[in-house]
Formats: sequence, structure tokens, C-alpha cells
Amino acid sequence: MTNEYSPDQEQIQKALDQHWRASAAGDAEAEHDIYADDAICDYPQSGERIVGRRNLQALRSHHPGKPSGFEVRRILGGGNLWVTEYTILYQGRPAYTVSIMEFRDGKVVHETQYFADPFEAPAWRSQWVRKMG
Repeated sequence: MTNEYSPDQEQIQKALDQHWRASAAGDAEAEHDIYADDAICDYPQSGERIVGRRNLQALRSHHPGKPSGFEVRRILGGGNLWVTEYTILYQGRPAYTVSIMEFRDGKVVHETQYFADPFEAPAWRSQWVRKMG
């Protein structure tokens, strides 16, 4: 992917930047501006589907373990498909997260989120890897 975006892609990139900043700041209203009213959000690991922007906002607003940290690693995409890789800190523990967003008319109509807990690297593969920063 290049850094040359079409006007629509620039608009989506701007909307994503605003979305993730609002998420990190805990601004639930601004965080959900990116979603279409009938957006669907899937959590495949728990088998849940949230239907509608208001339900998604209500669910996130009632999370008992509010995030204490949030860091976007990278955003990649083009056209109507965008992926964000980020880390959320819940009660001192990182949750490595991937968000796959599908856009229509500048709004997210479908998002799939994957959450992964950290794990210790096995010693047997140490000769082929190096520790990330």
C-alpha cells in the first residue's frame, strides 16, 4: 500500500484517527461516530455479534474494566477495507487486538475484532527469532 490516498481514503483515514483517539480518551460518543446506525460488530472468539451502533456504544460504555492504556501500532487499508492493530491495557494486562473494518459511504458497516493475550515464547525456537522492542 502506498501513502497516496484518494479523497475517500483520506476521509476514512481521518475518521479512523479520530475514532482511535476518542477510544483512547474514553469519549464514547465521538468513538462511535464512525459507525453506521445498523453496523455489525463481531467478536469471533466469544461468538458474539453486536447489532447497531447504539448497542455497540452501550456495551463498550458498560465495560466493568475500563481500559487504562491504549496504543495503535498501525493502520493499513484501502478502499472499503481497513485493519488496525493495537494494544489495550486492561487492569495492567495487555490485550493485543486486531480490528477489521468494512466501510460503506464513509461509515463502518461491519467490524470484526480479535483479542489475544500475551504468552511466553517457547525456548525451542529462540535460535530463529529475536525479541521485539
